[in-house]
Amino acid sequence: MPSESVKKKRSWKYRLRPAAVRRKTKEKSKLLYKKPTHIAIIMDGNGRWALARGLPRLAGHRAGTENLRRVVEACIEFGIPYLTLYAFSTENWGRPREEVQGLLRILEDVIDRELQELHDQGVQLRHIGRLDRLTPALRDKVLHAIEFTRFNDRLVLYVAFNYGGRDEIVCAIQRMIQDGVKYQEVTDEMVSQYLFTAGAPDPDLIIRTSGELRGSNFLIWQGAYSEWYFTPTYWPDFDKEELRKALQEFSQRDRRYGGLTQPEKGAAAHAD
Repeated sequence: MPSESVKKKRSWKYRLRPAAVRRKTKEKSKLLYKKPTHIAIIMDGNGRWALARGLPRLAGHRAGTENLRRVVEACIEFGIPYLTLYAFSTENWGRPREEVQGLLRILEDVIDRELQELHDQGVQLRHIGRLDRLTPALRDKVLHAIEFTRFNDRLVLYVAFNYGGRDEIVCAIQRMIQDGVKYQEVTDEMVSQYLFTAGAPDPDLIIRTSGELRGSNFLIWQGAYSEWYFTPTYWPDFDKEELRKALQEFSQRDRRYGGLTQPEKGAAAHAD
């Protein structure tokens, strides 16, 4: 048992901490009660954010990339080990050519600008999706970023670029056939190991910004039992406070995976 003098010293140490540090400590302790291991985010609303301000759509996409660092830093602070960001879908190639080319340039700029900072923060970058439609120069930059950060372990950041959930499953089936897998051998676990996200835990929480209420072909296998959180906030405005709200909401969810809650189990047993 610590002595009274030790208790007082500890108390004074806490009280003498800066107020911001005390708030962070309390905030983190609340979220630690039940927090997700893996968060996935559909970063939606960049174009509407720009249009609401009289700006071109690409200005919204640039603002969205500038928000990446804030969200990554917030995930690190909250102790989230896995984060997946939906940056560009297989269907997004159908957008106007000018917008698509602009998005590819933005991806290249983000790698150039943020790679060293992400590495310094201990972020490991991974890509999910297809790289075959990217230019050779951009593809090389993506592969370099993956290799450069591969030993980092503070946060694993998956960037879904040229990604589609159905396409991912088709690719997995094709690879299983190529590997000679017999139909009797196919299991849930095996399929998971052939997905782009092989080795990563399934997302516990999927967040969609901008108020849209749909899944948009995102992690449709991995998200079978994910909790969803929808917010009207556009992605460029989705900051640490918005993430905190999502985490607090998640902490109140009762994840049953098709089973019963403890009260329901008790009621069922009593009924028997």
